[in-house]
Amino acid sequence: MQARLVAFGELELEGERYRRDVVIDGGRVRERKKGPSRPLRDRYGHTPLTAAERIPWGGRTLIVGTGADGALPIAPDVLAEARRRGVELRALPTADACRLLAALEPREVHAVLHVTC
Repeated sequence: MQARLVAFGELELEGERYRRDVVIDGGRVRERKKGPSRPLRDRYGHTPLTAAERIPWGGRTLIVGTGADGALPIAPDVLAEARRRGVELRALPTADACRLLAALEPREVHAVLHVTC
């Protein structure tokens, strides 16, 4: 899947630009809905990724792009849910996560990509 962090706050996937966090579930792209995680914002200083969100658990690996500077917090419940499901969680800065996606067919991609911090 062709993906790259174009600039802080802007991502390009398969030629289409996004200026918001995205979730990729088997190649289907949708906007990340942070609402369920917002109650923990004060605790983390930033809206974390929590298991309350619609995480794309459909593959053997979940790639989490943690932002341009790698600052997206991942709540412990996401790590626990990945272990419970037997899913490998690969969390790395979004530019690096995009390079991982390049080696995958779109249908193989299960990812959450943060576009800022």
